Amino acid sequence: MYAFAIAAGSKTELYRDLLAAVDALTADEPDAVANMANAAAVLWQYLPDLNWAGFYRMIGGELVLGPFQGKPACIRIAVGAGVCGAAVATGATQRIADVHAFPGHIACDAASRSELVVPIVRDGVVIGVLDLDSPVPDRFDAADEAGCEAIVALIATRIAPMG
Repeated sequence: MYAFAIAAGSKTELYRDLLAAVDALTADEPDAVANMANAAAVLWQYLPDLNWAGFYRMIGGELVLGPFQGKPACIRIAVGAGVCGAAVATGATQRIADVHAFPGHIACDAASRSELVVPIVRDGVVIGVLDLDSPVPDRFDAADEAGCEAIVALIATRIAPMG
């Protein structure tokens, strides 16, 4: 049903095309879960060396598992706990080269070695996070961070706070 031309060149081109794909998939869909699910699927399909790609949503003051691709994951994460909780507590992207060196890391999948978590902010409030895990140490760089932050900025406009 959907076909995307995703560049195999530079990361800048890759993320430009991923942003366009997520934009196309979410532009006319009002359902937050559907939009997060398609965004997670696109990232999973086109970003190499991932073992998990998905979302956590802020519900009742904690992160609750949302749409994802990968192995079963932790269902609830307290604000401030692990990399995802740190992203919420600080409101800042967390790019972790070695999750085993991160104090309080939550090992949902023991194979994960690096992680990138981008807070989703809407109207000044963190409403969730995009979480990418990799079995490769130091998998994520500044280009991944910038690309995912652009995708999250788009997604933030297409999902409503969930509670």
